[in-house]
Amino acid sequence: MDSIFFYRNPNITKSAAGPLQGMKIAVSPNIAVLDWPTEAGSQALAGFKALEDAAVVERLGQNGAIVVGSTHAGEFCFGLQHSTAGRAAEIQDAEAELMLDLAGEARLAACRAGLWSLKTSWGVVPRLGIVGLIPSMEACGILGKTPNDIRRILQAVAGPDERDFSQPDEALINFSTGDIDPEKVTLGVIEEAVKMLPGPERAAFQEEISVFQNAGFSIKTLSWPEYALGLAVHQVIGSVEASSCAGRYDSVRYGRRAPGAKNWNEMYLQARGASFGTILKSYLIQGAFFQFEQYAAYEDACRIRTRLLKHFEHLTAQTDALLMPVQNPAAPEMPATLAELYEQFIHTTQANVTGGPALSLPPAAAQRPGLQLMGPKNAEARLIALGEFLFRRRTGGI
Repeated sequence: MDSIFFYRNPNITKSAAGPLQGMKIAVSPNIAVLDWPTEAGSQALAGFKALEDAAVVERLGQNGAIVVGSTHAGEFCFGLQHSTAGRAAEIQDAEAELMLDLAGEARLAACRAGLWSLKTSWGVVPRLGIVGLIPSMEACGILGKTPNDIRRILQAVAGPDERDFSQPDEALINFSTGDIDPEKVTLGVIEEAVKMLPGPERAAFQEEISVFQNAGFSIKTLSWPEYALGLAVHQVIGSVEASSCAGRYDSVRYGRRAPGAKNWNEMYLQARGASFGTILKSYLIQGAFFQFEQYAAYEDACRIRTRLLKHFEHLTAQTDALLMPVQNPAAPEMPATLAELYEQFIHTTQANVTGGPALSLPPAAAQRPGLQLMGPKNAEARLIALGEFLFRRRTGGI
């Protein structure tokens, strides 16, 4: 292990021919690569080595990319504690990175590293071989130096996989992008999101929006009264799903078995107690509470999620994309509690709850909340086209 990589590929050789030939890509440690340690940042998977490539790794290789290593991550890549996501690309050890976006991790990591990032629509990229935690809300995140790099990788890894039974039965999406005419594009700004930003960051966000206006885009202010509930919905539903998913880590097949257990039940309890850290334990206990003691609250969260999705669809029907902040400047960078962890994601969980894509842009300057473009499910091509237009404008290409 080193400061950036949890495991570095010792056998980097010439790549296969393909559209990604020679591109060096890092992956998070919950994405399986044959015979590599795939511990997902958790003691529950200590010593586990992947028995096969994840579908995305398989497709990267088929398209000529080289997987250079897996990065460090927190437990099951939930949050960014102990994470080095984005650092490999930032220091030129890789050109891009694939990771799981559970609550906004890929977008937040990209902002911190000065990269672009796409959180894909739910189900667009197969999850086979990815160690997950929140099945209905997590999606593949792609970090890259340019929107074009992200588009090329997305074209390689997306699409149906008959081995992933969770994927929706949808036709293959065309991710090729066309030219953008700003005068024909309307971008929505959610007033509730802007009001949640502290004064200086709000001014910086408004300044970022003015860049779009100066480029000729129409800006439309919209209201999403239940915007803030996205965080609470994610916390309730996500914790229930995580509690269910983590039930498999009982030391029978995975992880280290705690000594001294007198029976099977004690073995399960001791193994789980030794396997998980404080924040994840809090999350799993919370999920069990909603699952077994306050199930009505879980049902309410599911109903609110449906409302949020319907309102989100209404908003995106009026615009070509929504402009949202990424970072919460008031959140601690190294959270010590579950509540502090969630504070980091007050502007990102909405995309996970609704299942749509979100493209985050590198902050134009330090101390800015960052920008993300959100769209309805399967709107990746539109978001990437907007990103490529902005990238050319930032770099003097237009």
